[in-house]
Amino acid sequence: MKRISLTQYLVEQQREHGHIPGQLRLLIEVVARACKRIAIAVNKGALGEVLGSAGSENVQGEVQKKLDIISNEVLIETNEWGGHLAAMASEEMDSIHVVPNRYPQGEYLLLFDPLDGSSNIDVNVSIGTIFSVLRKVGHTRGVSEEDFHQPGKHQAAAGYCVYGPQTMLVLTVGDGVAMFTLDRETGSWVLTQDGVQIPEDTKEFAINMSNMRHWAPPVKQYIDECLQGRDGPRGKDFNMRWVASMVADVHRILTRGGIFMYPWDQREPDKPGKLRLMYEANPMAFIVEQAGGMATNGRERILDIQPEKLHQRVSVVLGSKNEVKRVTDLHLAAGPAA
Repeated sequence: MKRISLTQYLVEQQREHGHIPGQLRLLIEVVARACKRIAIAVNKGALGEVLGSAGSENVQGEVQKKLDIISNEVLIETNEWGGHLAAMASEEMDSIHVVPNRYPQGEYLLLFDPLDGSSNIDVNVSIGTIFSVLRKVGHTRGVSEEDFHQPGKHQAAAGYCVYGPQTMLVLTVGDGVAMFTLDRETGSWVLTQDGVQIPEDTKEFAINMSNMRHWAPPVKQYIDECLQGRDGPRGKDFNMRWVASMVADVHRILTRGGIFMYPWDQREPDKPGKLRLMYEANPMAFIVEQAGGMATNGRERILDIQPEKLHQRVSVVLGSKNEVKRVTDLHLAAGPAA
């Protein structure tokens, strides 16, 4: 079987299908190379003295792991950014980072969560890097935070890299979802699945059950229906899965179906959710929709939400279409109070 590399795949998308401009192709290739560097650091583990806490906090007040900081620096400091990138924003940084350009103003903006699921680093569970690419709107020179405030439906590309038993890159440029596996012997990304599709129905749900007492009634109702199994209103038995690493949970859903939920809860009632709209929810929603799934905040399509700030949070319900629709219908039926 012919092995297709990431570069070959992107060139075909550019030349034969016209889905991506050349500058976007180059940008994606740089992100993929940065992910390989992060994978090397992750794989060294204790041998590279990268495990444990860094003793610092990020902009959200969360304790940073050493690998959080290392991964962020890999993406920020890579010297390969050319004239195609104007600025980037990271979940780990307070404000945007404008790319010093020797060229005319770049056309694209990059957002990323450098190491999703970092609480799992020390126990050797799959973690990952999530990224989103936006087009810079307008022709004015300079970049501001407001340039990043675009709904997710305007993304030019999105993807994630999962560092697990295999290192895999999952990518969409708006024409379906492709998966690439890192060949460690050659150092190349090889296409291993194209046209990924999420089954519309599922018997698996992923949610942190320890927060059950804090959920809104529609979420409690949905999970209760699942737990009743074949004797309940759903008429089928469900299994629960929860890795506490969004990349790992979403990758499982892309592979065999399922629903992932990180809903609003009463512990922080003034916050609409835990996950970040622009670094996690938007790119994952774009990928899931391109694979035939559905992604909402319980009431509306995530990709339609207008961001108001760089680190905005959101509730997330995504995965197999029929299950996500069920959760969303329960929220809408419950009215605004829910």
